[in-house]
Amino acid sequence: MFFGGGGGDPFEHFSHGGMGGGGGRGRPARDVDTTKLYESLGVEKSADEKEIKKAYRKLAVRHHPDKGGDEAKFKEISAAYEILSDAEKRSKYDKYGLEGVSDEGGGGGRSPDDLFSMFFGGRGGGRSSGPRKGESVNHPIKVSLEDLYNGKTVKLAINRQKIIGEARSCDSCDGQGVVVELRQIALGMVQQVQRRCTECSGEGYLMKTQKERKVLEVVVDKGMKNGQKVVFRGMADEKPNMEAGDINFIVQEKEHPTFKRKGADLLITKTLSLNEALCGFEWALPHLDDRTIIIKSRPGEVIQPGQAFVKVVAGEGMPSHGNPFVKGNLYVLFSIDFPSDNELNASAIQTLKATLPNPCMAVDYDEDEDEVVHLDAADVKSFGKGGAASNTDAYDSDEDGGQPGNVQCQQS
Repeated sequence: MFFGGGGGDPFEHFSHGGMGGGGGRGRPARDVDTTKLYESLGVEKSADEKEIKKAYRKLAVRHHPDKGGDEAKFKEISAAYEILSDAEKRSKYDKYGLEGVSDEGGGGGRSPDDLFSMFFGGRGGGRSSGPRKGESVNHPIKVSLEDLYNGKTVKLAINRQKIIGEARSCDSCDGQGVVVELRQIALGMVQQVQRRCTECSGEGYLMKTQKERKVLEVVVDKGMKNGQKVVFRGMADEKPNMEAGDINFIVQEKEHPTFKRKGADLLITKTLSLNEALCGFEWALPHLDDRTIIIKSRPGEVIQPGQAFVKVVAGEGMPSHGNPFVKGNLYVLFSIDFPSDNELNASAIQTLKATLPNPCMAVDYDEDEDEVVHLDAADVKSFGKGGAASNTDAYDSDEDGGQPGNVQCQQS
């Protein structure tokens, strides 16, 4: 066997299965798909970096699992963006397809099989060798805060489509699901119309199906948050030549009359009388796990305006999802209910004056010379609007020539 000179690699055609490899050596293989990643992001191959980033952000928000989106689709667009946003990886992908980036750890360090499975359902240079996955179905499930605190298992029944026997391609539409018809709309003018195939109802396949009833046990873990999913893989409707999609139950947290939740922390509001704010308080709080905790002020503690209106009980919040033994905190927001006007009688006032610090001291004044005034309720928004300010524009000052504004002299 004769190998030509020039220092070339005589085995280059055998490296990486003849695909040209991720190292950029050799020539790109025939029939290599170099468009799938662009299609996943919905952009043209000529798209610049800004357009790719904009398309990814839009799709990521729509398909994020925490927002009820499809996890597989989110992973696909994330992998596509990771490759196309890198100039070097994008260049290799445009030449060699997924083979060009997978062998060097492109796409988040995923193996070649992982990448081809994600975008095509298997290996094959862009030709799917395995079934595609059907669409997932999302169902909301309303859950009380008590159930999210303690955890709960709910049994829910679903009805899914199941294929009986084998499905065969529809001859009427050649498996496309649509048929094309030519309609004459005028002399010498023909219109091409595409309509849904009536033989297979647009499925592209002829098959027998039946409804299957399944009872699923939905496990709501302790500490789960609003919008999280409980996934049942492959439990959606069966489709011909496709892997069944998933059924996702989306947690929807019900509003609670006592507790407000943020993350693993809880918040409650408590109104105290002036007596309790000054002299101390205690009350029994029924918690979410049927315990009763006694919240009590420390001796000498005074609840007063400012940051002291908010107190915290450490470790009495929600369990952390995945680590339920670590809990958040319970915050208490206080408000003080002061006595109304004339609610305190003279005897009570004298007792308070003698008991509370810094009582009001009498002021020495002359009743004939000094004027005594009293306070009325007011709105701070009215500040600056008092007096005759609204009428001051009726006249101009002498600086404007000494002529009164809006006043004309009658000529006789």
